[in-house]
Amino acid sequence: MHSRQEQLKAVDRLLTVMDKLRAQCPWDKKQTIASLRHLTIEEVYELGDAILDNDLEEVKNELGDILLHIVFYSKIGSETGDFDIADVANAICEKLIHRHPHIYGDVTVNNEEDVKRNWELLKLKEGKKSVLEGVPKSLPALVKASRIQEKVAGVGFDWEQPQQVFEKVQEELGELQEEVREGDKDKIASEFGDVLFSMINYARFLGIDPETALERTNKKFTKRFQYLEKSASDKGKSLQEMSLDEMDVYWNEAKKQG
Repeated sequence: MHSRQEQLKAVDRLLTVMDKLRAQCPWDKKQTIASLRHLTIEEVYELGDAILDNDLEEVKNELGDILLHIVFYSKIGSETGDFDIADVANAICEKLIHRHPHIYGDVTVNNEEDVKRNWELLKLKEGKKSVLEGVPKSLPALVKASRIQEKVAGVGFDWEQPQQVFEKVQEELGELQEEVREGDKDKIASEFGDVLFSMINYARFLGIDPETALERTNKKFTKRFQYLEKSASDKGKSLQEMSLDEMDVYWNEAKKQG
C-alpha cells in the first residue's frame, strides 16, 4: 500500500488534472453541478454493481470515477466562490468529530446501537426537526424504506424481537389477501406496499440488506433465464415454441448449476 505522502500526492495530481480539463476540454468546461447530477447517480450504481460482483478491481475503478465527481463539483464550487475541495473535506471532518463524541469527547457507548442512537440525537440538536429529514426524497422506494426504518429505530421507535416483525408480515399478508378478494385496486396497492415495508423491516432484523438481497435474486434469475434461452437455441427452438414443461426441464438444470 502507498504511504500517506504518496496518497496525498495522488490526490494533488487529480486536482491538477481537473484544473487542466476544466480550462481546456470543451466538454468539461461546459459542465455544471446540475448537469453532473445524473452522471454521479449512474456512477454510484456502477459501484454498487461492482461491490455485488465482488470485483475489487472494478470497485477501485468506480471509486475513482466517484472521486472525480467530488473533485469536479468542488472545482465548480471554487469558481463560484461557494466552496472548494478543502471546504468539502473540512466540513465532513468537523461533522465526523462532532458526531463521534465517544471518540473525540467524553461520551461512553456500549455498542453499535448506542452509536447510531447518539448520531440521530445529535442531528436533531443540530437543528433538524425530524430524524427523517436526512432521507433523500429521490432514493428508490426500497432503499428509502430501509433508511426510514433505520432512522426511526435510531431513536427507539422499533420492535423488540424479530418474531414480532415476522408476525407483522403475516398480518399484512392477511390484509392483502382480504383486499385481493374485495378487488379494489387502490386498496390492494396500499396493502401490497405495507407487505413490502414490513418485509424490508424484517430484513433489517435478520441483518440482511433487502436491496442487495433482491439484486442477487435478479442476477440469479437472469443467469438461469439466459441458460434457458441458450438451451432452447442449441435445440434450434425459440422459447415461444416450447411448452412450460419443456422450459421447466432447462430451468431445473440451470438451478442445479447455481
